[in-house]
Amino acid sequence: MKLSKDVTVAVGLVAIAVIAMACVLLLGRSDDTPVAANDRSAVWTDDIRTLTTSDDRSVELVEFLDFECEACRAIYPYIEQLRADYDGRINLGIRYFPIPSHTNSELAARVVESAARQDRLEQMYKRMYDTQAQWGESSQSQEELFRTFAVDLGLDMEQFERDLVDPAVAERVRRDFDAGLALGVQGTPTLFLNGEMLTIGTYDELLARIDDALGA
Repeated sequence: MKLSKDVTVAVGLVAIAVIAMACVLLLGRSDDTPVAANDRSAVWTDDIRTLTTSDDRSVELVEFLDFECEACRAIYPYIEQLRADYDGRINLGIRYFPIPSHTNSELAARVVESAARQDRLEQMYKRMYDTQAQWGESSQSQEELFRTFAVDLGLDMEQFERDLVDPAVAERVRRDFDAGLALGVQGTPTLFLNGEMLTIGTYDELLARIDDALGA
């Protein structure tokens, strides 16, 4: 997935056993690009979109994701299992990291963010992954299809249309993307646990890391 012929490959992969590939961002990185290491406050922001919350902030798991990324779709069922198994015990947040070479990934992120403004984050998040095979990898805009998702979810369509083109929504997506770059994210999905980027080999290893953070 090249941005140009002159860029260098920077591969980021959360190596969970169920993933056969990752969506990779290809870009050059200058030597002075800031990379925050183990900075929880840089990963978990005050306005982060959350799927699961706990009574405290002892364990924070964040996924930088791209709704058009097949690897993100591959771990989606496992993230859902995590939510069920650790409900009320961990904070699970998502941050948008749309890969530029994916035609509809940035649009999908804005659609999800617009739904979140009407308290439908979870529903639109699930809809994007459940239908990815239908619209992913298309070279054509899927705005009309995404609009039907909003209708199906019962969103106020006048507000949805305003939010979808609101510069603040686009800026929110861009802010997550830029934060990901600063944190060293180079592909999706990328997971951070308590501010630390995870490099793991299996799903069971991920569970073990979470349990260890919980003191279980």
